[in-house]
Amino acid sequence: MDRQLRRGHIAAALFFFTNGAVFASLIPRYPELKVALDMSATVYGIVLAMNPVGAMVAGMAAAVLIRRFGSARVAAIATSGLAIGLVAAAWSPSILLMATSFFAAGMMDAITDVAQNANALRVQQRRGRSIINSMHALWSAGAVTGGAIAAAAIALGVPVRFHILVTSVVFAGLAFFALRWALPGPESEAGPTGEIRIAKAAGGVTTKVVFLIAALLLVAIGGGLVEEVAFSWASLYLSDEVGAPAALAAAGFIGLVSAQFVGRMVSDRFVDRFGARAVVIVAGVLIASGIGLAIAVPTVWGVCIGLAMAGFGCAPTIPLAMQEADRVPGLRAGVGLTVVTWLMRLAFLGGPPLVGVIADAASIRVGLTVSLTGGLVVLALSFVMPRLRPRR
Repeated sequence: MDRQLRRGHIAAALFFFTNGAVFASLIPRYPELKVALDMSATVYGIVLAMNPVGAMVAGMAAAVLIRRFGSARVAAIATSGLAIGLVAAAWSPSILLMATSFFAAGMMDAITDVAQNANALRVQQRRGRSIINSMHALWSAGAVTGGAIAAAAIALGVPVRFHILVTSVVFAGLAFFALRWALPGPESEAGPTGEIRIAKAAGGVTTKVVFLIAALLLVAIGGGLVEEVAFSWASLYLSDEVGAPAALAAAGFIGLVSAQFVGRMVSDRFVDRFGARAVVIVAGVLIASGIGLAIAVPTVWGVCIGLAMAGFGCAPTIPLAMQEADRVPGLRAGVGLTVVTWLMRLAFLGGPPLVGVIADAASIRVGLTVSLTGGLVVLALSFVMPRLRPRR
């Protein structure tokens, strides 16, 4: 591997790592934001839902920006925009300004997501082997790092505003450093850019094609619900209902993304050995049983172990759903992938407010059944995944 390609690979990895770290830095401190502005559970859920709303609004603009400015430059700049949005959320003096900040952060996060994947796919094409799953694992590693720094800041009594300001500057600077090492040259016209574009199906869109896309979308949403609900509510559940100290309340989120990182590192090997269907069946069981444990055993250890099980289980669901959507017969290349990628953000949009409504009516513990239901959906629809293909 030549020096330029090696540096390009490192740059792509840094884009994923910094995006995960910036995004996760504020999550363990969500309970402080809720208390600071005296939000009810429903209002809190709606405010957090502004992030996926912004992501859905901006998702279609990413491809245009990448073609004009290049995936690496867009990834670095959008990561900085995400950092600015989260700093604004941490410093917001009102609910409206906080919701607006999360909306802007969501827009930047969606653009970063497409740009960093497009950049990694350029490197993958040059390398001649798959690296995209390891890139997503590095996002999880970044999320663990951001969450751990947040937990340390809580333990040391560092105010949330200054903690987020410092970490955002550091990780945004790291993203711009990565830009110096990114692969030069224009974006490949043939490579995927994440553009949301509905093309006509070759031979027409049949009922079977629509069913497959819908089923794969639900598998992706089932896995996504675990992430989003845990990101938004795990720390609050541990602190408010389980009684964990503030510094320890971040352990549930950190445990989930750590297990997700491990799951993404080994999932390719499991798929090659046992087939995608078997992996998704186990994923559904782990999600449902893990969230079930977190609900049934409301102790720090019970919740943390349960969330870690669910994190390991949800790790392969979204990548495999995307992979199979891109292989649906009767659709042009990229159509199924872009449809599932864009629409699965509905899980991120609807999850936090739904849990908030349930929490106001009953408790966060009851609200976590939303994620448990997601695991059951993954398990029920696992049959759409291919079995292990016999080797020649």
